[in-house]
Amino acid sequence: KQASDNIDLERKESQHLKQVIQNEKKRFSQEIAAIQKTLKVETTRMQQEIKDTQLAFNQAQQQFEQTLIELQNTQADKERIWQELTSVYQSRSWKVTKPLRKFTTWARHKRNALKFRLTQLKSFPTRAIRSLKTRGFIGTLGVIKNKFSSKQTPQQNTQEAPKTIELEQNFDKITLNSVENPTVSIIIPVYNHFEHTYNCLKSIAKLNEKTSFEVIVVDDYSSDDTPELIKNISGITFKRQQQNGGFIESCNTGAQLAKGQYLLFLNNDTMVYDHWLDALMAVFADYANAGLVGSKLVYPNNQLQEAGGIVFSDASGWNYGRLGNPDEPQYNHVRAVDYCSGASILIRKDLFEELGRFDERYKPAYYEDTDLAFAVRQIGKQVYYQPASMVTHFEGISSGTDLTQGMKKYQVVNQTKFKEKWAKALSKQPKSGTDIELCRIHAQPKRILIFDACTPTPDQDSGSLRMLNLIKILKELGYHVIFMPENLSYDDNYTQDLQQLGVECIYTPHITNPVDYLKQNGKYLDAVMLSRYYVAEPVMPFIREYCPKAQIIFDTVDLHYVRERRMAELAKDKKLAKMAETTRIKELNVAKACDVTLVVSPYEVEVLAKELPETQVKVLTNIHEIYGCRKGFKQRKDIMFIGGYQHTPNVDAVQWFVKDIFPLITQELPDVKFHIIGSRAPKHIQDMAGGNIIFDGFVQDIEPFMDNIRIAVAPLRYGAGVKGKVNMSMSYGQPVVGTKVAVEGMFTEDEKDCLMAETPEQFAKQVIRLYQDEDLWNQISQGGLANVQNYFSFEAAKQAIKLLLNHD
Repeated sequence: KQASDNIDLERKESQHLKQVIQNEKKRFSQEIAAIQKTLKVETTRMQQEIKDTQLAFNQAQQQFEQTLIELQNTQADKERIWQELTSVYQSRSWKVTKPLRKFTTWARHKRNALKFRLTQLKSFPTRAIRSLKTRGFIGTLGVIKNKFSSKQTPQQNTQEAPKTIELEQNFDKITLNSVENPTVSIIIPVYNHFEHTYNCLKSIAKLNEKTSFEVIVVDDYSSDDTPELIKNISGITFKRQQQNGGFIESCNTGAQLAKGQYLLFLNNDTMVYDHWLDALMAVFADYANAGLVGSKLVYPNNQLQEAGGIVFSDASGWNYGRLGNPDEPQYNHVRAVDYCSGASILIRKDLFEELGRFDERYKPAYYEDTDLAFAVRQIGKQVYYQPASMVTHFEGISSGTDLTQGMKKYQVVNQTKFKEKWAKALSKQPKSGTDIELCRIHAQPKRILIFDACTPTPDQDSGSLRMLNLIKILKELGYHVIFMPENLSYDDNYTQDLQQLGVECIYTPHITNPVDYLKQNGKYLDAVMLSRYYVAEPVMPFIREYCPKAQIIFDTVDLHYVRERRMAELAKDKKLAKMAETTRIKELNVAKACDVTLVVSPYEVEVLAKELPETQVKVLTNIHEIYGCRKGFKQRKDIMFIGGYQHTPNVDAVQWFVKDIFPLITQELPDVKFHIIGSRAPKHIQDMAGGNIIFDGFVQDIEPFMDNIRIAVAPLRYGAGVKGKVNMSMSYGQPVVGTKVAVEGMFTEDEKDCLMAETPEQFAKQVIRLYQDEDLWNQISQGGLANVQNYFSFEAAKQAIKLLLNHD
């Protein structure tokens, strides 16, 4: 029955796979047909226009050439030539052919986008066949599902922030969760418009934040019923000013009353949502140089109001993203900005006091938030925009929008004051009219695009961990990192984690084709890193065209053809050997087309030196934090293997260890347990559990295993590159027994920083010996830590990346 169920399952999965592929083919066919139809119509029309204008254009060209022949070095002749050139550009022929030139550009881009899709689609069958040979049917099906099912962007805060916001008009009693000794003091200056104050406070009352807070409402001598109606709200500190002094005075008064370590200034015409406060606090926890943090501001109709502010050299400002879609990628990563609007900003209280609070030269209001941001940066700290903290802002409720009257007129007056105070700092700001795409990130850092197979899942595989650590180093070096997965998928927490690191993630539905992104943004890129040959191959022809100034880097991750060739040799499979040769040709072609190729070990440098002697090849190996040995020999027990099981060498390693090695170990160590750890294990690996074998599968927290298990094994019989599992164990001071393949390219020395073995008998003997000998265990533990520190630490990788990118 089980076999029958498995057959039915595979049949259904196979039918689903066929349907997915058919749907993709149908979509591509429709795309091709639409483009062909457009091309036919446009070509017919333009051919007629070309005939009509060709004669006029030829005449203009002849006239221009004749004028050049007659040119003399007199001012009069130069002026006449300029007039002739102007007449050409203003001529009917030049204007009539403008649509042709625009159409040609459009058609070339559509051809490029289509060519990319066709190349990508063409590669899928080959990749599927290779995967079937190595992963089996179920494993391959999982990979293909992942490729074809790109997740859409989640509508952020849809439950908390409806498309249409209706203000509560019944002012029922509410209680806020203020505490006596808060971490944050929320300061809300108010002046009339109690309905907004009430709805703002009610939204705070609904919060479920981890951060403790108090709420201070400062009434700027309102003339409405605010003093009476506010009595319906408990859990706040209410302070009424003796006279109307303006926004700045109210904020400074609230700061004097605050008990918290942090001050959060919040306009009363706002509504906040869960994680608004925690997200702001997270920036201070994650970014040591954070001085001021602001929220994402959206209008009540869910259009974006601001994703951080831009200040130009003339002291004028721009709310970046205004009236845009708040879910688009460019608005959803943490980044340094010129300033954040004071509708929702967080700062440490001691820093606020040190900087002199809001400068009262700007009383009653406007430019005080920009001034504070400049003061924060003047002392070497940064202003950050936090998209995960979202606020609905009813802009202009208290002050209106007319710049010629009322409070709003001070926006113009205070611009002059700000310009005088910050003249030196403003000289370093971009000029008004500068391309906003360049201005949106403070100080206009260099930009690098990383194009990889999928979003990093660092808790599941070592390749992802290496990529994540590489991104962290690039951020430390001051680069703006843009990450694009091959399937343009939004992968929930993994994508959000990158965005919180300050990485701009590209995903559907906002970008549906990588070539479209390159056309729009390629001119801004300083570097493009293409990870894995099969990801790089389809997009390579378009990088040079769309990214003219970018350094192109090919990150092999490991040399795929070396791994496939070794697998074929082990299996004695001629078809696998043929596939490995195909991979070799493709991988080498990509390497030749790039400026520099990255490999993870000196061994692979030697391999490519023979294959491509004129290609620049650099080593960028695995990157690991050093955790250290936190528990000793006697506090540990058992053996473990960790790996991602979509990677076939790991599947083979576990099978070989359980079948041929572990029985020999249990003869000497009958109580020892073998833990199988890692994600996406096939059923036959999971079914190995029983007796002394424990299948743990994917675990959220690997540290307990690294600290409590005595030995890690790496019985890899084939593979390529540097093995992250070995690096990781060493970084925790956990000794490793591995094959030569497992420790290849790691600068290891047998009996010093690891133990090596090749046959089942040798492997079992080394495990038993290490498991029982405390002195040997300590020696290998310390040797492994020293190895990772010397060759695989963040500092070592940072120096390599600096040289790679010619970073000063």
